[in-house]
Amino acid sequence: MQKNYLLAGASSAIAQTLLRLLQADGHRVVGLSTKDLSGVGYDEHHQVADYDKGSLPTLSQPLDGLVYFPGTINLKPVNRLSEEEFLRDFKINALGAVAVVQQYLQNLKNAAAPSSVVFISTVAVSQGMNFHSSVSMAKGAVEGLTRSLAAELAPSIRVNAVAPSLTASPLAERLINTPEKLDASNKRHPLRRIGQPGDIAQAIYFLLGEQSGWMTGAVLPVDGGMASVRML
Repeated sequence: MQKNYLLAGASSAIAQTLLRLLQADGHRVVGLSTKDLSGVGYDEHHQVADYDKGSLPTLSQPLDGLVYFPGTINLKPVNRLSEEEFLRDFKINALGAVAVVQQYLQNLKNAAAPSSVVFISTVAVSQGMNFHSSVSMAKGAVEGLTRSLAAELAPSIRVNAVAPSLTASPLAERLINTPEKLDASNKRHPLRRIGQPGDIAQAIYFLLGEQSGWMTGAVLPVDGGMASVRML
């Protein structure tokens, strides 16, 4: 049966990979992005100024799933981070996720079967990493939101998150844009490689689908072993 999915932050490499997985199953996918999505392949797409309720379009169709992708990688020593930068990271990662859920909550409730929301966290929430104070704070809030909404919206809406490590994408380009940087990043992971968009998209696809129908409030690590494995 065809289902309807909404991807916010739909221009990201992971979102576009997930788009192809969902469409291959015959589903309809709506994209929201601050960038132009013309030619990307969404069944319906909207360009928004920001991820706040005043900028988000109204949708009439029920939604079987929603994924919030927008994020930041703002890595600096804490003494070099301004209050404005902390607030910007929190707004994009956490408050934007709240606004999108609020805007489309009734659409999710209108789905014929229990719907699914998936947020994106980071391995840096569970692992202390230098220079990650701002993004860790913001994504820590996302994990708290995941568990709180899972309780509040059960049983009609499941809410889970994935927590990736470094993944090859335009957002991470400056961290892996030389052979030396890429090699060092690969070696930091027990599986000796950074993530690819398909690694994360497949995990989100699982959390959206019926295979994870008895999961809610979970934060699924998809991180090459970074959070749980130490190589001697």
